[in-house]
Amino acid sequence: MKKIIFVLAMMIANYAIEAQVKTPQQSPKSTLTQVVGLTEVEINYSRPNARGRAVIGDLVPFGKLWRTGANENTTISFSDDVIIDGKTLAKGKYAIYTTPKADNWEIVFYSKTDNWGNPTTWDETKVALRTNAKPETLDRKLESFTIGISNLDANFAYLEMSWENTLVAIKFEVPTQKNTLASIDKTLAGPSAGDYFSSAQYLFQFSGDIVKARTYIDKALEMNTDKPYYYFRLKSLIQAKQGDKKGAIETAKISLAAAEIAKNQDYVKMNKESIAEWSKK
Repeated sequence: MKKIIFVLAMMIANYAIEAQVKTPQQSPKSTLTQVVGLTEVEINYSRPNARGRAVIGDLVPFGKLWRTGANENTTISFSDDVIIDGKTLAKGKYAIYTTPKADNWEIVFYSKTDNWGNPTTWDETKVALRTNAKPETLDRKLESFTIGISNLDANFAYLEMSWENTLVAIKFEVPTQKNTLASIDKTLAGPSAGDYFSSAQYLFQFSGDIVKARTYIDKALEMNTDKPYYYFRLKSLIQAKQGDKKGAIETAKISLAAAEIAKNQDYVKMNKESIAEWSKK
């Protein structure tokens, strides 16, 4: 029996050692993050190497859809809507597919991003944007397929794809001016209802300044036209802590009614329990 246990232990130990062996990927993964103006851009892709092979027009054939990298989808995400070739690409995450040709590349931003390589069935409804770019010839050869973002400006940048001695670049414009002006307007307009609510919540839970917490939650309710049930819930708790049980019950009833409409059973339960507790003499 001891011999069997020893043999099993050795087998498990050997398996653990083997499971820890790591080898380099032939097409290593890469992640690029870049802020253009105020827009966040992230690219995830695998980088195949030429390894002595002819690439563009051979390994990557002309006139055929290419996954634009290796392995799973090459993806790009934008935190804002961007403009490419005069067309709007909505913010979000996209797979990048290309069809290389000697004098022109077609670039497609595809909304389905969980394929391994090219889609089994191409769905034209998933094409978010299609554009074209002329390839340029590099004065040196690149061993590894490379995607980058270059020529950064506050309002635009270029998405570049290069391999061997070919480079393709497309310009994308970002809404920096719109976002900046919106940020200025929001900041100069002062705190939002959400800012007042968060401040009231913090003061109620941690600082003990219940008077200021009450001021802030009243301001939040005044500014928010939707009058969320959780705003009223916080106000009722503040009123109860101030000793105003009658006012707390009235406010909790408002929160309860709104929570029932919203079908939030957690808040329904909390409000009912608080009303019952505060109703006790």
